[in-house]
Amino acid sequence: MPSTANVGPQEMPRPLEPINLLAARNERESVQIALRPKVSWSSSSTAGVVQVQCSDLCSASGDRLVVGQSLMLRRVVPMLGVPDALVPLDLPVCQISLIPGETTAVWVSIDAPYAQPPGLYEGEIIITSKADTELSSQCLGKGEKHRLFMELRNCLDNVEPIEGKPLHEVVERAKSTATTLRRVIFSPLFSEFFSDNGPIDMMDEDAISNLSVRVKLSLTVWDFILPATPSLPAVIGISDTVIEDRFGVRHGSDEWYEALDQHFKWLLQYRISPFFCRWGESMRVLTYTCPWPADHPKSDEYFSDPRLAAYAVPYSPVLSSNDGAKDYVRKEIELLRTKAHWKKAYFYLWDEPLNMEHYSSVRNMASELHAYAPDARVLTTYYCGPSDAPLGPTPFESFVKVPKFLRPHTQIYCTSEWVLGNREDLVKDIVTELQPENGEEWWTYVCMGPSDPHPNWHLGMRGSQHRAVMWRVWKEGGTGFLYWGANCYEKATVPSAEIRFRRGLPPGDGVLFYPGEVFSSSRQPVASLRLERILSGLQDIEYLNLYASRYGRDEGLALLEKTGTYQGPERYTIEHLPIDVMRGEIFNACRH
Repeated sequence: MPSTANVGPQEMPRPLEPINLLAARNERESVQIALRPKVSWSSSSTAGVVQVQCSDLCSASGDRLVVGQSLMLRRVVPMLGVPDALVPLDLPVCQISLIPGETTAVWVSIDAPYAQPPGLYEGEIIITSKADTELSSQCLGKGEKHRLFMELRNCLDNVEPIEGKPLHEVVERAKSTATTLRRVIFSPLFSEFFSDNGPIDMMDEDAISNLSVRVKLSLTVWDFILPATPSLPAVIGISDTVIEDRFGVRHGSDEWYEALDQHFKWLLQYRISPFFCRWGESMRVLTYTCPWPADHPKSDEYFSDPRLAAYAVPYSPVLSSNDGAKDYVRKEIELLRTKAHWKKAYFYLWDEPLNMEHYSSVRNMASELHAYAPDARVLTTYYCGPSDAPLGPTPFESFVKVPKFLRPHTQIYCTSEWVLGNREDLVKDIVTELQPENGEEWWTYVCMGPSDPHPNWHLGMRGSQHRAVMWRVWKEGGTGFLYWGANCYEKATVPSAEIRFRRGLPPGDGVLFYPGEVFSSSRQPVASLRLERILSGLQDIEYLNLYASRYGRDEGLALLEKTGTYQGPERYTIEHLPIDVMRGEIFNACRH
């Protein structure tokens, strides 16, 4: 199944076909394999267990895309009954329990590295049912469970009280614990894991029966290299307070820096430029991409990373500071302005001002910043003019006049796609009010709106609808994109707590990834299907830019329309085929 399919438990089987994919270098391409048991072969409540085994993808010249590095498998897990979370599976072999009468999907991603030699890469994924006898060791009797519990509890009792004990006693306790753990690990219960071939046995050809399903996988890597720095800055918020609450890290502690650092680095792989945020009164927002101050080595490391297209500079100290806040900000800006990466900097001060008081606050804050740095870029998100002092006779005319009203206190005018409805022609009304010659830019955003059928990232929307957000941006001509939050679920104080979407918001709004602890012992964040589709859309933008650079933007727009991929916010493809056709056309037109 293609990456734009939402494969639910009732998805019916269809003929298995070989998988043929196309990827540029420095691009990720994904596909899904859906599994549905015809019969049960297990005595437990599952239909049975299948073993999934992957091979490297190899080219005729001997180059490889290696399993576990370039090739990843993740299980698609429903959230609120909708397929969304992508939970990593062990490689090169894993086992999956299938449920009677239900379809399970596995998400296959292949990353073609920056320096991968172009060519046709081929491999296969082998899926084999595992009989009950092979799995009997996994079904424990109560006595066996109790023995295992007592052994592990003894280990804990042995090592918990060692603080302050003399060294010889610590060594003794450690040795005793090691003996117990060795006994547990090498018990028959875990026999399937300790062969010479590493964890679960890789099956040799004899063991792969005629009942195995072999999924042929081929990927054409072509010589186009996706630019390391995304052409379109997609800035997406991460709530620092959600991290603090859920992971129990104190603001400003070592663990806090570590948690933010992990989130920042993990999101860069999605061609996203993250910013951390905490909300103040009246939608005032403190945003910052780097938690460390500008004179810290980490600051240059973050801001110089070529994968980062834009970074937020805080308007006030991220940590409470002894010197005055204004003095602190002035010093930060003075230092950042000396750096080559300053051109990526922006200040996001207020989210969606609604009235004169809000708009005045934006103007006052921006004035202070421009006093230190006349070239500072202030970003303002908005969907209306001030309600208590209309700038025009209608709400839309008032909205269109915001740049004239805010100038020179905003450089990046970031408007809600909701305002446009299905009227793409209104884009020119917005753009004609801007002064690009004075460094003004037009960015867009989605949040609660627009709603179905328009492109957005809510849970349960179609896969092409998620991906179409970026097609829309490219067609309308915006030069950046903002999304308010990627981890904004309801408050919890335990990392493994069940995810609850915020009340009052459409499901999935403000949530693009999940804590790994919700699904397993892993501390790595778990991506959503929607986040992978955002990446695909951002990659499509690079393809369209390449095509436009060769043949002109009008030809790029014509291609988007004639393939049926995207014509407007209510007219875009539901099927995946037009997307492959568009990418194939760009490949054929630009590969030489």
